[in-house]
Amino acid sequence: MALDRWIAFVILCVALAYGYAAFFTMDQLLPPFMQRNPIWPSTFPKVLAVLAILTSLVILLGLEKADADKKPADIDYRRLGEYNIGQALLLLGLMVAYALLLRPAGFLLSTVGFLTVGAMILGERKLHYLIPITALATGIVWYLVEGVLGIFLRPLPIFF
Repeated sequence: MALDRWIAFVILCVALAYGYAAFFTMDQLLPPFMQRNPIWPSTFPKVLAVLAILTSLVILLGLEKADADKKPADIDYRRLGEYNIGQALLLLGLMVAYALLLRPAGFLLSTVGFLTVGAMILGERKLHYLIPITALATGIVWYLVEGVLGIFLRPLPIFF
């Protein structure tokens, strides 16, 4: 079995466990006033689990391959050194740094930094486009979470 199908199988197993938790364990402790809401806290995890299960099944069953004549370019695990492993490891390290800096640096600063440095790792070099776009996207997400959903996110660093 090709590497993409093994990865899809692992994602399917994780999505099944996540879906079980979303469908059967998350809503039991809801207070009565929330049980009458049309959208519960488990709505997004349920949708996410179903989409992940469907996507991984499509890959596992090979339905994404349009033509049977063409052989897709499979990932060759014997040639992993030829792929951009450095970029992937840098992005994983950046994600860990983002998670650790989210509270002390605040949402706005850490998210703009994460998106900017992540895009630079992936090859974007036009900082005059990159910084305003990441700042605008971060501001919109912060407003939606803070203002619309009412979930507090510390926007600025602790020392402000």
